[in-house]
Amino acid sequence: MRTVHHLTLPRALHPGAWWLWALGMAVAASRTRNPVLLVLILAVTGFVVSARRSDAPWAHSYAAFLKLGLVVIGIRVVLQALLSTRSQGNIVLFILPEIPLPDWANGVKLGGEVTLEALLTALYDGLQLAVMLCCIGAANALASPRRLLKSLPGALYEMGVACVVALTFAPQLVTDARRIRAARRLRGRTRGSFRTTAMPVLEGALDRSVELAAAMDSRGYGRTAQVPRRQRRITGVCVLLGLLGILLGVYALLTDSMAFPLATTALAIGLLLAVGAMAIGRQRVTRTRYRPDPWALPEWLVVGSGALAAGSMITAAALGIEGLVLAGPLVIPPVPLLPVAGILLGLAPAVVAPPLQARRRELVAA
Repeated sequence: MRTVHHLTLPRALHPGAWWLWALGMAVAASRTRNPVLLVLILAVTGFVVSARRSDAPWAHSYAAFLKLGLVVIGIRVVLQALLSTRSQGNIVLFILPEIPLPDWANGVKLGGEVTLEALLTALYDGLQLAVMLCCIGAANALASPRRLLKSLPGALYEMGVACVVALTFAPQLVTDARRIRAARRLRGRTRGSFRTTAMPVLEGALDRSVELAAAMDSRGYGRTAQVPRRQRRITGVCVLLGLLGILLGVYALLTDSMAFPLATTALAIGLLLAVGAMAIGRQRVTRTRYRPDPWALPEWLVVGSGALAAGSMITAAALGIEGLVLAGPLVIPPVPLLPVAGILLGLAPAVVAPPLQARRRELVAA
């Protein structure tokens, strides 16, 4: 009789899948100013973060983005209150002292009457931007930045290395400063000048830089294969043009500043150029990747849920479904069914993404 223990360890979802899902939810938020839909998107992202975040330091960044969103809403409302005019509404809430402005600022008002319609419009606009920020915060809370940079294509690996170094530099400085203060308190020195703290921190940073450079050189960073200069230039130009095409297509789709066929054509051409150039640029990289993150069915389901949320909102706008944009700030927000169904599909990562906390042990007897 022999007993074999099989330990199935949970794996983390690919960070690129989290970012694509979050961008899909942000696109959905950018297509509407309906507060009901915006609050629903915020609730969906918050539920997914609470269900699938890890215990890593970056996993607590969602709360910071929520606070930043509240600040954005507050600033938007305050500016609207200072600059609003009677023409923006008829229901006057209060009157602020009006500050006279010079003649060259004719048409600009600072203070005076503040209307309910103007404040509600500012509240909806600020809520839209706050929800988009929270979608990005959800990606930051769910995806490891180091694993995301490690997954960059080979053509961009130099940029990935620089970003990894930059991301680890600032937290290490904070850790060194805390360590120095703790050491000073152990020695009975409760007070210290900036120089007594800054010099040891900078010295430690320089030492780590030398050690990091030596470690990177020993692991082959910076060593590239022999590729003709002409091919390198063509690859760089294609990557740049592809990224510009992607930005132009996405901007046109989000703002309706370009015809839909033209925007989709620019986006498709940009994707083809960028993907093709990055695939060719991988020939320069001779290093191997240790334990690459898999891209399996859960990743496709997570990305698909974000794409369906964005697609439902874009489809509703193309079909002219009422409720995405309110007819007026005092109108009761309607609840269109198609966008609501698409947004609720964004809850799928809370179920299909592998949970990090669960561990399963199977006992097999032979």
